[in-house]
Amino acid sequence: MSDPTDEEQRPEHLFKPGQSGNPQGRPKGARNKLGEAFIEAMHADFEQHGVAAIVRVREEKPDQYLKVIASILPKDLNVNINNMDDLTDDQLIERIRSLDSAIRPFLDAQGASGSVGGTGPETTH
Repeated sequence: MSDPTDEEQRPEHLFKPGQSGNPQGRPKGARNKLGEAFIEAMHADFEQHGVAAIVRVREEKPDQYLKVIASILPKDLNVNINNMDDLTDDQLIERIRSLDSAIRPFLDAQGASGSVGGTGPETTH
C-alpha cells in the first residue's frame, strides 16, 4: 500500500493512481465532426472545380494522379480475370475445341497464303 503522504506530495502534473491520459478526453463526436466538415469542404470544392482539377492533376502531376487512384481502390483488390477456374476438365476440353474450331478457318487461310510460319506440328483429327 502506498503512503497517503506520497499522494499529497505528488506534483500536480503527474497522473494520480488509477488515472490515465486526459481525464476529460476529446469531446464525443469531435473527430467525426472534423471529418464531416472536411468531406463537406472537399465536396463543395469538387462541385466547383471537379473534372477540370482532375484533368489538370493528371496532365501536370501523373504520379499524384496515380497515387490518388491507388488510395481509393480497395486494399484487397482481386484482379483475377481467369473465369475458367471453376470449370471441370470436360468443360475446359469443350472450350478448347470450340475455340479451335472458331480460329481454324483463319489459321488455314493464312497458312495457305504462307503468311504464318512456324505454327508448330500439324495435327490430324
